[in-house]
Amino acid sequence: MSKKVHNFSAGPAVLPAEVIKEASQGALEFNNLGMSILEISHRSKDFIAVMEEARALVKELMGLGNNYQTIFLGGGASTQFAMVPYNLLPSTGTAAYVNTGVWASKAIKEAKMLGNVNVIASSEDKKFSFIPKNYAVPTDASYLHLTSNNTIYGTQEFNFPKSSIPVVCDMSSDIFSRQLNFSQFDLIYAGAQKNMGAAGATMVVVKEDMLGKTDRKMLSMLDYKVHIKGESMYNTPPVFPIYVSLLTLKWLKKNGGLAWIEKLNDEKAKAMYDEIDRNSMFSGTCAKEDRSKMNACFLLNKPELEETFNKMWKAEGISGIVGHRDVGGYRASMYNALTIDSVNTLVDVMKEFEKKYADTKVTA
Repeated sequence: MSKKVHNFSAGPAVLPAEVIKEASQGALEFNNLGMSILEISHRSKDFIAVMEEARALVKELMGLGNNYQTIFLGGGASTQFAMVPYNLLPSTGTAAYVNTGVWASKAIKEAKMLGNVNVIASSEDKKFSFIPKNYAVPTDASYLHLTSNNTIYGTQEFNFPKSSIPVVCDMSSDIFSRQLNFSQFDLIYAGAQKNMGAAGATMVVVKEDMLGKTDRKMLSMLDYKVHIKGESMYNTPPVFPIYVSLLTLKWLKKNGGLAWIEKLNDEKAKAMYDEIDRNSMFSGTCAKEDRSKMNACFLLNKPELEETFNKMWKAEGISGIVGHRDVGGYRASMYNALTIDSVNTLVDVMKEFEKKYADTKVTA
């Protein structure tokens, strides 16, 4: 085996070792069929069982009832930026959006191509360094769109607004990371490649009574009702990513579900942010009350030592902590499958870096 890599990638992200092992076995041979899961028909009873179990586990872990439907699609969460207004926004209606980062901005851009959009709150003027609060949610909008976690800027929604209108939420980067009252949302969508599985699958959970209210002629591939009726197999679905999602959901359930993983994620986030705040060499980039437990963003206070710091963390097998190009600095993504050992390894490097270089004076 190669030396252990501490994978802090923002996505595709680290997966549980046992999930990778079982998925690799399924890629060689699935269910003693003499064929790989990459080869079997998506209409076969063996894959239908995978799809049905994955869809059911999503609702079980979220505690949702029969009035919600789960579908797995391709196209990533970025396709959902268009599918949401396409399915939910009438031509004469208005959708309310809260802008908390790059992905929310892209969702707004797509929605504006399909109807009227009212951006009711935004943190763009402060470089998306906080989550807007105490804004008024209009009562006459078709829906309110939120983004629960912002990977690029490192902020997360902890207190969702009360709303008298349907609430849509992009949970791509913190899905299944914590306990929530998921019934407060009417539609949830998420790309699988952060906490739920491999890149290529996208999950949508939607209240059925939300659908069929627009006045547009619906294209079949963009119609949630078509995919619900087809049980996520109107067309060939992303078979292998859905299988990996099933294995990841089973791993989550077996270990204690959302209560178990939330405790671990809290522990990792506390270790990371405690060190950022304690260490004289680093600074956080966003409001403390809005800090994401998934993506910790921080800056080096002595940027002239960047090369030195980079050599130190790379020497310890750490990967994927360079910040997004729009923000710079560093970003430690701590998704579900990342262990506390990996976080402690990064924290130890930060401590050693301060010990060696806190008193360093660089001359021009």
